[in-house]
Amino acid sequence: MPTASTPSTSAGREAALRLCTDEALRASTVVANNTMNRERGLTGVNSYTRELGFDLLTHLSACSTAPSWLDLCSGEGRALRQAASQLPGSAVLTGVDLVGPIAEAPLPPGLDLVTASVTDWEAPRAYDLITCVHGLHYLGDQLRMLTRAASWLTPAGLLAAHFDPDSVRWTDGRPAARRVLAALRAAGFSYDSRHHRLTLRGPRAVRLPFRYAGADPGAGPNYTGQPAVASYYTPADD
Repeated sequence: MPTASTPSTSAGREAALRLCTDEALRASTVVANNTMNRERGLTGVNSYTRELGFDLLTHLSACSTAPSWLDLCSGEGRALRQAASQLPGSAVLTGVDLVGPIAEAPLPPGLDLVTASVTDWEAPRAYDLITCVHGLHYLGDQLRMLTRAASWLTPAGLLAAHFDPDSVRWTDGRPAARRVLAALRAAGFSYDSRHHRLTLRGPRAVRLPFRYAGADPGAGPNYTGQPAVASYYTPADD
């Protein structure tokens, strides 16, 4: 009988769960949703500063005279636009979003808004700041996204992302949160359970001992109260 730390890997579990591939996931109404909060600004009540718990401009200004910020699942890119008006002209700001900006407007110098799936997109450079505000909730292989982003940081760089441990599960349906969080912490991540925030300082090559099996966009609301995706894994040594 499987124990709490050794998930079952019986054949057909993934099929019974009807797990989605990344391609099917991106087409789901839960993920390709242009009605979510896409207008979050840099500061104020509905802002990156409030959601992430630190002053982004202060961090960026301390890193470099040419600071760089990558925002994954950036929505309309409002926070990036506001940052561009307050940072040096040498700043490099990049936003990546599956839906992309709905409202067309000229981009300020140094800002690039890319319409693409963050699971396929590759960073062209290292960044002083990488953020993903409530974006991992809509990805299938959340752990791969985190490992990729970890390698895109500059030496003084900071990665900050919301993460819901309850969204990671074994293919038999049981929660995988405890082992996943332990592996992330062992790799250098810090987790604030009160605010559901993962942070990582400095670049590194991260290997996590899990194999992605697929995702369920019908998992229902998560801690935000919004519909979200559940991600299913098996141990890498299975």
